Amino acid sequence: MTIPFKPQEIASQLLNKFPDSVTGTDDVCLWVKSENIAQVCGVLKTEWSLDFLVAVTGVDLIEYFEVVYHLNSISRNRSLVVKTRLYDRTAPSLASVYGVWQGADLQEREVWDLFGITFEGHPNHKRIMLWEGFPGHPHRKDFEDVVNY
Repeated sequence: MTIPFKPQEIASQLLNKFPDSVTGTDDVCLWVKSENIAQVCGVLKTEWSLDFLVAVTGVDLIEYFEVVYHLNSISRNRSLVVKTRLYDRTAPSLASVYGVWQGADLQEREVWDLFGITFEGHPNHKRIMLWEGFPGHPHRKDFEDVVNY
């Protein structure tokens, strides 16, 4: 079984490198400002050996979107959950972590397709599940089911 890192431990070291980048922690999660996500993820990979991106997903909480990253360190048998919030519902955007973990490729495309969250710098930013021209993003709470698509 993978042992979770203590997010507070990581947060204190990250704040030395990127002041104001961490917005909070709890027993499981490290909360990061959206504008710092790619930089923080790069440090998590190189300095904390979080070398495996298990999952990237989106969550629509109406007031904001969350993007959730599940990370593992294979060599250390440790894990961490990183979350960030996006408050712009009209054009939510976040830096891609594809440059850190190439495994983000299909997962970021899925989040874009289903939630409409753009990943800046993604090398192949297009739909993966629905066809080009599909009206909207069906996992959004404000998505209106269109019968004649």
